[in-house]
Amino acid sequence: MKTPDTRIASPLALTLVLLSAAVALGGCIYRPNIQQGNLLSAEEVDKVTVGMTRSQVRYLLGTPMVSDPFAPHRWDYVYRLTHGRPRRTDSAHFIVRFEGDTVVAVEKVDAPEPRIEEDSLPATPSVDGKTPEALREPPPPPAISRPQPDAALRADRP
Repeated sequence: MKTPDTRIASPLALTLVLLSAAVALGGCIYRPNIQQGNLLSAEEVDKVTVGMTRSQVRYLLGTPMVSDPFAPHRWDYVYRLTHGRPRRTDSAHFIVRFEGDTVVAVEKVDAPEPRIEEDSLPATPSVDGKTPEALREPPPPPAISRPQPDAALRADRP
């Protein structure tokens, strides 16, 4: 009578199984979007004009991403968004140059791509003839057909 073989699988077979599992599960890795810096639109940067003060620029654009202590006359506003799954990178880079406390130049090194505004998106379908805005609004309060007891008491008072 033969007994069942209780040996451990060969190292080559184990290696092949682990390698195929790693390849199969390699696509299941979550890659988050990584956002760094100040996202500024071209309209916001266009508001900065020659002659403005540092505090006015900081009010409009926020604190610069890079403020070099060895070049205090230059503020860099850098933005970078790395999309996780498609591995695509969006970036923007603006430089504001000062002389003393006033702006002398604004450079757009890398302008951002235009964003899609909600108004330009296609209309969403309605549900039961109601628009999405109407679905978000609370229902009107119910109408009261007969007077409440306290309303009669208030009517008797002068």
